[in-house]
Amino acid sequence: MERAASGGSRALFPKGPSFTLEDFSNKDFIVRDFVDSLAETAVPANRRSGPAQQAFDPKPLIRTFEMMLMVLGRLDALAQLGVLSEELQENESELLSQVRRAEIQHDQTLDTLGRKLDQSMAQFEALDLSLNEQSTTIGGFERGNRSDEGGNIAVQIGEKLEELDRKRRRARDANFLIQCWVEVSDTGKLTSLEDIQRQGGAENKVRCAVIARQLTRISQRLDPTSWGQTNGFRGNGITNGVTGTSRKHNTREVLEKFCETLEQDLLKQFNNSYRRQNFDDMMECAKVLHDFNGGASVIAVFVNQHQFFIDRDQLITDEVTTDGEMWDQLTDPDAEPPGVEPSLQSLIDEVKIVMQEESFIIKRAFPFAETVLGKFIQRVFQQSIQQRLEMVLEKATTVSSLAFLRSLHASRSYISALVEDLKAHGLTEHPEPVSAQISQTLDQQLEELFVPYLVGTSYIDRERRSLEELYSSLLFKFTIYHSRRKRAPTGFMAAIAQQGNQMLASAKDAYMERLDSSDLTATQKAMMLRVAGLKDNSNNKNDIEVSDEDGVLSTANAKRMMTWLAESVRRALELGSASETPKDVSVLLNFLLTTMGQVYVETALDAALDAATAQENIKTEPDLSYLPSIRPAVTITNIMSRFITTVLIRLAEGNATVRRNMEAQTKMALGATEKKTNSVMRSTMDVALNYVNRSLSQQKKADFRPKDTDLESVVDSLQTPTCLAICTFLDKVAAASGQAVDGRNLEMFSGELALAVHALLFEHFKKFQVNATGGLMMTKDIAKYVSTMKGWPLAREVEGIVEVLTEIGYLFIIGPEALRERSRNLGSGPPGPGKKLQKADFKAFVQRREDSSTVGIQSVLAGL
Repeated sequence: MERAASGGSRALFPKGPSFTLEDFSNKDFIVRDFVDSLAETAVPANRRSGPAQQAFDPKPLIRTFEMMLMVLGRLDALAQLGVLSEELQENESELLSQVRRAEIQHDQTLDTLGRKLDQSMAQFEALDLSLNEQSTTIGGFERGNRSDEGGNIAVQIGEKLEELDRKRRRARDANFLIQCWVEVSDTGKLTSLEDIQRQGGAENKVRCAVIARQLTRISQRLDPTSWGQTNGFRGNGITNGVTGTSRKHNTREVLEKFCETLEQDLLKQFNNSYRRQNFDDMMECAKVLHDFNGGASVIAVFVNQHQFFIDRDQLITDEVTTDGEMWDQLTDPDAEPPGVEPSLQSLIDEVKIVMQEESFIIKRAFPFAETVLGKFIQRVFQQSIQQRLEMVLEKATTVSSLAFLRSLHASRSYISALVEDLKAHGLTEHPEPVSAQISQTLDQQLEELFVPYLVGTSYIDRERRSLEELYSSLLFKFTIYHSRRKRAPTGFMAAIAQQGNQMLASAKDAYMERLDSSDLTATQKAMMLRVAGLKDNSNNKNDIEVSDEDGVLSTANAKRMMTWLAESVRRALELGSASETPKDVSVLLNFLLTTMGQVYVETALDAALDAATAQENIKTEPDLSYLPSIRPAVTITNIMSRFITTVLIRLAEGNATVRRNMEAQTKMALGATEKKTNSVMRSTMDVALNYVNRSLSQQKKADFRPKDTDLESVVDSLQTPTCLAICTFLDKVAAASGQAVDGRNLEMFSGELALAVHALLFEHFKKFQVNATGGLMMTKDIAKYVSTMKGWPLAREVEGIVEVLTEIGYLFIIGPEALRERSRNLGSGPPGPGKKLQKADFKAFVQRREDSSTVGIQSVLAGL
């Protein structure tokens, strides 16, 4: 033992590891790991190295240790609960003490309030008792239930006192009124009333006005002599129960003088307040004058003495703008309208500002603001705007009809915009829109401005006259040209065309008369000459030179006329009322159909028809230069039809009767144009077919039966001269018709012409004897005819019929066997041109062959 101790050897019971509370309270502490570490250190080294050493099992120790930790945790929790219980006990004791103190204080407060409530109830009962006693002595009211009678009695007492006060004031006013009447009837003066007036103040002025008005009625009753009322007096001087006496003073004159003085004083005060912008004082004066005479005088003073009217009265003599460029634009129908006249525009712009500013003053200065504003609006429109508008329109009248219409439209549009701006601004209701009364006043003033120019049919008559001047100017050379054109002297078409001649003469004469009219202004006369393309009108109308171009339809001129008409329609729509619009557009439709439809388009079609009819029987080649005029006629008619359908008739939908009449009128006019167009095309076809037939009749018989000596020349030539001439002419017809019509119309015309030519050729080739060389020549001619016609826009069915001509050519050059083969595909119908060659026609053509008497040919014919 001593050796071990002295030598530093290990003790028998080694010292275990030491731990603190922090080791176990650490968040990373795990029981299993802790026990495992202890188990490792608990096994001695000499035992650990033994070969048969049994493994150490730490699980029992872990469970024991966990139980120990659980016990330690519970002990620790119990200790903390004990500390918290002590703290809670202390807090509870303190709170109980505070509650006891608060309850004591609350009880004291309730006692105090209870005593005060008892005192108040006692005071209320004493007051109620005293009120009931007073009611018994004053009004004799019965005492009711104490809970609700006190308040009612107080109200009744108040009403009684107010009624007594009113009676007292009425008695005092009656006494004062009698005093004033005695003064004015005995002395002719109103001293007492004048004293009140001199005191000033709105209330005294109102009282003076009321008393003066009452004195006036008394004077009319008691002093009828001063009012000139002598009817009904009897001998005893009594009228209507009133004794008539002769008074020393004329009470009427005294009262009227006083009222006039009072009114002038109030008006003077109102003016002074207006200059100082004292709106409150203005309001007081306006109220007094309104009670005195309805406010008419103060409104008149405010409106008449307004600086705007004073300045404008001084400027009313200013001339309307003399800007030549602006008036030239107004006169030029092809120029855009320049807008409203500058001086009128300046006035309207100023009116807008003044109205918005003054409406604010009116609202603050007048208790009846809408009435004043209505009068102010009437004065602005009926004086300033109307005077300037009349000057502008008078100036425009001296320039031209179109200038007047454009100025009227621009002025109406600009003033309408002013009215809408004022409505939206609200004036006295700003920023809300104006009231219904002011809105109605603005609309009424706007309408009254333009009533003289829009009443009845005066406006649409002006539009029609203006359009007549423009159209007749533009078509003057056209009408001159066609009035000089020679026409067929006889015939049904000439009789029909006589109406067109009269219309042309009427249009031409109307234009010349208008130019010579004394009321035509120099500017308008220059405009008409410029539109007509004339330098002056000093020459006689028969000396005016015109060219062929002047007699041709122009789509550009038609578009100009439609533009002018569209401008008139727009003005009529915006200036006229909705109820009158259908009638207005009906007038314009009638003018359009008459001028552009009859005078312009139908006249050109009549000229083309005359040119075509005159050439139906001529022996020379026809001149088809008239045919291209059909195209602009169709184009212009389409433009008219579209404008009428999309614009004019739609605008007349409000009146079913007018709309139906317009539709019928349009249908009739367009139908007449279509009929004349068809007549021209039909006559052209007759001209072409007559020429083709005449040319075919001049075909030489030797052309298809040449001699053997002419064989070389026949082989070298392509077609016969007749074929070349006819095909050349047909090419001209196709080119001219292509310039006249297009689309389906051209296809139908070309198809009918091709079928007619085909029929002529079909019969033509049956008339000639053909030898072998002639058959070759005929085949060339037929190929030329077919290629010429197939160059036209033909329907497939027509092309098939034309192709049959080629089969005819083959019949003159093929042998008997080939003829027999072709005879098997013949038709069995009646003879004539068609899609298929018929047996009769086949036989007729084959019999014209020079070798038709041979056995082979006869056998083929016999087999038919």
